[in-house]
Amino acid sequence: MDAIHPIISTLVISIIFAFTFGFMASYAKLPAIVGYIFAGIFLSPNTPGLIADVEITKQLAEIGIILLLFDVGLHLTIDDLLRVKKIAIIGALSQMGLTAILSLWLINFLGFALSEAIIFGLSIAVASTILLIKQFDQYHLKSSETAKIAIGWLVVEDIMMIFILVLLPVLVEINHRNLSIDFKEISKILLEVMLKIVLFIIAMITIAKKILPIFMMEIYKQRSMELISLAVLSVATGFAFIAHIFFNASFALGAFLAGFVLNKSLIGRKIVKKTIPLRDIFSVLFFISVGLLFDPKIIYNQPLLILIALFLIVVVKFLISFVIMRCFKKNIQESILLSVGLAQIGEFSFVLIALGNKMNILSQDLYDALICSAIICIIINTFLFRLIKK
Repeated sequence: MDAIHPIISTLVISIIFAFTFGFMASYAKLPAIVGYIFAGIFLSPNTPGLIADVEITKQLAEIGIILLLFDVGLHLTIDDLLRVKKIAIIGALSQMGLTAILSLWLINFLGFALSEAIIFGLSIAVASTILLIKQFDQYHLKSSETAKIAIGWLVVEDIMMIFILVLLPVLVEINHRNLSIDFKEISKILLEVMLKIVLFIIAMITIAKKILPIFMMEIYKQRSMELISLAVLSVATGFAFIAHIFFNASFALGAFLAGFVLNKSLIGRKIVKKTIPLRDIFSVLFFISVGLLFDPKIIYNQPLLILIALFLIVVVKFLISFVIMRCFKKNIQESILLSVGLAQIGEFSFVLIALGNKMNILSQDLYDALICSAIICIIINTFLFRLIKK
């Protein structure tokens, strides 16, 4: 990798190998996503061959997630969310809680520390927004009722993970100092985080709702495709950045709300297609970044741990989600579709396990097993969607 131009070389090599492996996968009648992941494995520092810069690739992949969530916001109306709010909130919280508790108990039973088991359980409990939406999009299911439930479900999961990521360093510090847990302090931190997110949402829905459509319409009147594309990119990334820096929210939540604010305006409907090319290019980098983290040695070092993680992700999460959907009287086809879509782990999972590893509360074995399981379940997920479609 070129040390003088790390960003350019990382981007160029990632795109070339994503195209190469994606084309090979498509030629072999496999989902292109599988090719993108193997491109990341090929470029990983843990395998022979070229080595990409992991940190730069992960940051570039974040742009893909931002654009994807902005696009989701452009397609989702307040009526859609209100229609599925009950099942999305109850379903997400129930599925997250049950999956995390079962995973935590099992990993703790195998002899791992409670703190490790908590990180492991929470990582498995959430699903990938970017993967699920790409699957719905690929099979023309993005406008379905199930897709709307899934998006609402994932938004709730993402908000919960924001609280967890903010609280984790505080709980670790308490543990390291051998202090008793101060529930008053934890409640104060939670309240502050919630207040910031609520303020951001109110600001977006009240202030930005009046300003953004006018701003975008003025740009649209210039009839310059370059300016329109730049305006879309500026709005998506700008609000994502504001959400993260000033409100401690995720980039994804900021971008989602920016799209959500624009989606009822005329200009919002006109600019939807402008986000697709950039979104597709950068979202590919997310799958490459997943492959970059993979260490093949874990397959023969900890095969049982990988099988347990896969069982929890693919089987347990599927069954819990399926039962929840059926409890809400959804038909079998809808229940299977959503349950399969959630049978993988998400972007916040990688953030959480990276943080756990960095703070020395997640062992390298569990870290590698989760990365390996994530890659395998993403591949399994693409095949399951194809099977459902048939």
